[in-house]
Amino acid sequence: MKRTRAQESRSAIERLYITMRHLFTRGTYKPMGVSGESLVNALRILSPEIYGTINDPEKVELDGLLYVMERLPKGIEECRFIRLISREGYETSHLEAIIPPKRRRNCYRLDEHVMYVEMTRGRSDIYDILTHLTFLYIESNKIYNNSTDPKGHISINWRMLEEIIEKEQAGKSFDKEAASAYLSHLIGRTYEETVRAVEKFEKSSNSNSLYSIVYSLGKLAMEEIREDKDREISFSATLRERIGHHVYGERWAKKIMRRLDELNLLERPIHIISANLHSVLNTIYAPQILDLKTFEDIEKVASSIAMNQKGNPGKKIYDYALKHGFVDIPDDSGTNIGTQIIDTAKLAKDYVIPGVDLPKEGESCPVFLVMDYAFGEQAYECMDELLKPYKKDGKELPLNIVSVSIMGKAGILYGGKGDLMIPDAHVFEGTADNYPFHNELSKSDFEGYGLGVYAGSMVTVLGTSLQNKDILRYFMESSWNAIGLEMEGAHYQKAIQSASKIRKSIRSNVKVLYAYYASDNPLETGSTLASGALGMEGVRPTYLITYKILEKLFS
Repeated sequence: MKRTRAQESRSAIERLYITMRHLFTRGTYKPMGVSGESLVNALRILSPEIYGTINDPEKVELDGLLYVMERLPKGIEECRFIRLISREGYETSHLEAIIPPKRRRNCYRLDEHVMYVEMTRGRSDIYDILTHLTFLYIESNKIYNNSTDPKGHISINWRMLEEIIEKEQAGKSFDKEAASAYLSHLIGRTYEETVRAVEKFEKSSNSNSLYSIVYSLGKLAMEEIREDKDREISFSATLRERIGHHVYGERWAKKIMRRLDELNLLERPIHIISANLHSVLNTIYAPQILDLKTFEDIEKVASSIAMNQKGNPGKKIYDYALKHGFVDIPDDSGTNIGTQIIDTAKLAKDYVIPGVDLPKEGESCPVFLVMDYAFGEQAYECMDELLKPYKKDGKELPLNIVSVSIMGKAGILYGGKGDLMIPDAHVFEGTADNYPFHNELSKSDFEGYGLGVYAGSMVTVLGTSLQNKDILRYFMESSWNAIGLEMEGAHYQKAIQSASKIRKSIRSNVKVLYAYYASDNPLETGSTLASGALGMEGVRPTYLITYKILEKLFS
């Protein structure tokens, strides 16, 4: 019986993860050697949408390359040796931390050959970066092949690129049109495509120029093939020892609980909200200080802050919040998850949002614990630790958790960017695990705001960069009836259910609210994650979900 493309793709994902786990346990491997060959073959079979033309023998995938470079440390393409480490004290060294803005983590360049990358978000983060690196090595070999003729002689295009790089490094000017013409041959793209890509890379704050990246990738591939200078990826012993032990999640949760204890808030009703660190703050405090009356009023203020308009009230709101129950808890645990506490008893006005009043008695006023987005399996680690009782003076003090709300970004399968998804179950990709739940939010809560709204099950995937159209269409068109894909839902729900139903560390009837906004549509060419950020289109869905969460909890 012939297997479908969806089955072949699913098998390829499984092989990728089994191989990655094996190589991680082993401690080191050569990505273009025998050890890495199975990763390369599996990624080629899978051919994820985000990596576009990965299987084209000549065309370098440019949008995917930019997406990856903005999530890896600047200069990683120049390094032959990449070592994934735990938090091991390098933050106290003289080495300057390199922090990619699109995937915040500490990275350290030891010298021209070696890059250390700190991994504190768990296995999902490790799998994610290994997938990105495998893609880079595949593209680097294309560049090498395009720079030589059938007899192995170096082409004039490569020689000219070398001269351009020398001028660029020396700060000298060069003819960009001629440079793009030479570059186009090396990346198998038209001159027009090359010019557009060069401009995109120039606008990126985290990557080197496209000329430099192509040269560095091609140079390392050339040295490996011609001079046996192998590239290598390794994992530190400390990282291998700590993975899966909740080391960073435990530190993170303990700091939050200590702060709640210091503020005498442990016994108050606590509502956990996993979201970004601006929407809850602005939605609650903007009406307090600016006397806003409607959601549309809040949206206008949020848009002015997002666009950084002159005279926007962002700082004014933040400073006001600090005097009225808002506490910022920056992360130093390694999770890269910032946290905020909002004590509504200290609000000047008697409502959470306009039209939704606070409880009359001050002692029963709710406390919001807002946590930034987690990444993949890290969601279970952090939520699991946060829902445990607080240990003080030999006693266990359970937190009074009333609700857990999750606002997330997700890939949508039916609508477009900015539309909303309201799940009633999370299905964990690659397993039979599924987590149905009663969602306090419903599709009807979001209708009438000009956004597409879809309700149904959602797939929690092992990695967004590993999905292709065949797998996604299977989830959408089969009896799973999936409306979207994300990376944290099942992990959050696993922690919530174990705490409320089995461990009994929180109330069994804890309210659960889930809503996602679409950051991309992986089934539409040009609308994948590699097509760029949501931008201002994201303001309305982000703030609408936040507004509806607060409205639903207290109305």
